[in-house]
Amino acid sequence: MKRLILPSTLWFCLVALLALSSHAQAQQLPDFTTLVEEAAPGVVNISTSRTIERRGGPSFHGFGEQDIPEIFRHFFGDRFPVPPGGQGPGQGRSEERQSLGSGFVISEDGYVLTNSHVVEDADEVLVRFNDRRELEADIVGTDPQTDIALLKVDATGLPTLNLGDSDDLNVGEWVAAIGSPFGFDHSVTAGIVSAINRTLPRDAYVPFIQTDVAINPGNSGGPLFNLDGEVVGINSQIFTRSGGFMGLSFAIPINVAMDVADQLRDDGRVNRGWLGVMIQPVSRDLAESFGMDKPAGALIADLDPEGPAARGGLQAGDVILEVNGQDVERSSTLPRLIGRVAPGNEVDLRVLRDGREVSEQVELGSWPNSEEAGAGQPDNSQVRLGVAVREVDESVRDQLNIQGGVEVTEVEPQSVAAQAGIRPGDILVSIDQQSVSSAQELVEIVEQLPSDRAIPLRLYRDGRSLFVALRLQ
Repeated sequence: MKRLILPSTLWFCLVALLALSSHAQAQQLPDFTTLVEEAAPGVVNISTSRTIERRGGPSFHGFGEQDIPEIFRHFFGDRFPVPPGGQGPGQGRSEERQSLGSGFVISEDGYVLTNSHVVEDADEVLVRFNDRRELEADIVGTDPQTDIALLKVDATGLPTLNLGDSDDLNVGEWVAAIGSPFGFDHSVTAGIVSAINRTLPRDAYVPFIQTDVAINPGNSGGPLFNLDGEVVGINSQIFTRSGGFMGLSFAIPINVAMDVADQLRDDGRVNRGWLGVMIQPVSRDLAESFGMDKPAGALIADLDPEGPAARGGLQAGDVILEVNGQDVERSSTLPRLIGRVAPGNEVDLRVLRDGREVSEQVELGSWPNSEEAGAGQPDNSQVRLGVAVREVDESVRDQLNIQGGVEVTEVEPQSVAAQAGIRPGDILVSIDQQSVSSAQELVEIVEQLPSDRAIPLRLYRDGRSLFVALRLQ
């Protein structure tokens, strides 16, 4: 067997090339050391405490259900992990609960941004800085719709973070998070932007940034940075089936957060536009029936008769395709576009009606105190169940001897409802043993239902009552 013997100079060149190649590959990976060094002083740890009255009730993994800390509810829903030896204390007494989160300084005179759920129902909020200073904070205001809270500490000359433009983010871009997961202060994790403008259930007003940055309880409210060291988001939620991080984390875009923060600082509350419609997605079959090339837009299923949309000439069955020149790609896009416009301003709408596109102008109202008026949010009964419903005629109620109920008018193929055997014409009277008497009640009930167990649903079909079981997504 012949062997190829290379001159020593050639061996040296090959080794040098391999070394240069490895060095070049290493240089392509981001270095976060400077970012962390400069940004860390502006990132804070937030601890809250609140006093609760213990009540009797079913235990959950050794805890009364009402005793699960809110921060874990937000991350884990009803899948709260069992702490070692965790057993609920006795009933009928007061108890102090504490939770941890993160935040960051946005002004030298003491304004701090975090998540609304971090400080929800808190009796006391403490902000701890990188230099170990600990200051009590006042809650200037919260906006649960976007999960933003603005805090104020009595201090000046505080280190602040540079704010970026979340609209400039691109999928695949490197990002990093600094926070206090499980109380471990100023922990740094990194990853990439996985998606933008992501819609999550119950969060109609936030076009979330999805990343694979490791986020855990305690990271809530902390900043998400781009490679320039600018804050582009506020870490808010994770998706998990195991109770731990699974590579899916979600951040509130900083542009959305700062718009909310400015309103909280100026007015103590957020004013967002209200259209007064109940909407649902346009399915493929609906799109075909409307003569559309593809599913798009937000279908108006119902209107508040006294709301801005009704006064502006919109009708049930209209498909809203455009708001102020911006496409409504899907129904979940509409609340964001409407919510950005201040009440009292007009919006230009492009609407599909009876197979023709028409233009309408509507002056938006203010978000009502009650959510019963169909304030332009997606109908989550349609989204989660996959059904469209309408009120049941009084004569039908009398015939069936029922007090409430809603009639199914459409079932989306491959939806949860379709898999459970629900059909158009069925009358839903209860879900999870809760009576349903209106479309809005169905929305509210479905919003609160878990997705990790079978749910009983009672309905009437052809005058006969039956139960079906469904598992929500």
